[in-house]
Amino acid sequence: MKNDAGVILVIGGAGFIGSHTVDLLLQEGYQVRVLDNFSTGRRENLPAGAPRLEVIAGSVEDSNWLEPAFDNVRAVLHLAAQVSVQRSVENPVYSCEQNIVGFVRVLEAARKQGARVVYASSAAVYGDPEILPLHEYGPIRPISPYGLEKYSNELYAELYGRMYGLSQLGLRYFNVYGPRQDPNSPYSGVISRFIDQLRRGVPLTVRGDGLQERDFIHVSDVARANLVALTKSVDGVVNVAGGQTCTILHLAEMLIAMNDRPAEIHWVPSVDGDIRRSQADISRMRKDLVDPIVSLEDGLRSVKQENGFPNEAIASSASHAFPS
Repeated sequence: MKNDAGVILVIGGAGFIGSHTVDLLLQEGYQVRVLDNFSTGRRENLPAGAPRLEVIAGSVEDSNWLEPAFDNVRAVLHLAAQVSVQRSVENPVYSCEQNIVGFVRVLEAARKQGARVVYASSAAVYGDPEILPLHEYGPIRPISPYGLEKYSNELYAELYGRMYGLSQLGLRYFNVYGPRQDPNSPYSGVISRFIDQLRRGVPLTVRGDGLQERDFIHVSDVARANLVALTKSVDGVVNVAGGQTCTILHLAEMLIAMNDRPAEIHWVPSVDGDIRRSQADISRMRKDLVDPIVSLEDGLRSVKQENGFPNEAIASSASHAFPS
């Protein structure tokens, strides 16, 4: 039991990544406090009646909630953000207020409490890369206000580390997927959208030629990385990804092979700003945090179980699986 070590605060803990991390923290015996305004997070994502879990319905924008949320906190995992790239393009002022001003409020609260800060950055800081795989020390070229906001977070955190000695680590999440991911969320990845389309019996929508490459990581591996990040003195930024790529077309073919009824692909034009290729170098993740252990096929199986795909279909898809 780790109750005497102080509270772990998870801001945005009722969301997709947050709730899986809360489950793991509780499983490991930590005292956990969740601060969430439930604009996108869901109460049902959190275990009911867990004795070591406290839930506060509030926002980082309101000091009346933020200050008491940091009481006796040893470390904070900050996941709350405006996560829609498109919305950041359409309303950059609002996005900045949510993702930069809100982030600095969290840094200030953590500085006053003496708490470690682990926060969600994003692969969006890299923009459309020319050289792969992407290293943490490589070029930063965001192509959206959202990507720029995440990079600004990293700069603020690094500055707080130098000025105030704040212990801080940014996690550059790549394509996270798994159970509880809302297909209607602006952050939702292609896997949850494809699963939802299969469930509704409509064609899978593939943009352009479908050869865009993505680096997928299962949310359980992300939760493991979050836990270690909260409890180790690793500073700076770390890529959090699977370290391998899969094309969108191959992914669609895998899921169609898993389906219990015929499914088709609906081709639509590519969109401006769609990143062609993305792959992370995960050497630092493996060295300082965790080694991802969930293969793409096994990860899809977990999503299948949540959405009711038959076991036989999974077995028949093995020949289509991207190598683990």
